[in-house]
Amino acid sequence: MHYTEEILKELPFAVTICDNEAKIIYMNDLSIKTFQKTEESLIGKSLFDCHGNQSADKIRFLLENEKSNTYTIEKNGTKKLIHQCPWYKDGKMAGLAEISIIIPTEMQHFVR
Repeated sequence: MHYTEEILKELPFAVTICDNEAKIIYMNDLSIKTFQKTEESLIGKSLFDCHGNQSADKIRFLLENEKSNTYTIEKNGTKKLIHQCPWYKDGKMAGLAEISIIIPTEMQHFVR
């Protein structure tokens, strides 16, 4: 295992990474636990197979325009911060990375 993967493996938030074709190339332990519903690995699968039309359109937009997307969601009483952004290899966009962090329903905000 590469050192970076070792660091990401057990982080307390989900990390999912795809390539420029929206093919999943990495999932840390929490990402696997969150998204993988069967024993079959999602590595190598397309994000488009896992998302509805609206989400697929957003993924295409992010990939085509090298843009980021940040939002919060609440599902089953759990609130999460989702951040999707391009990742780069040798200065060229190589795909998207997504982190999903559980956050409190009410959260402090500081302006500094």
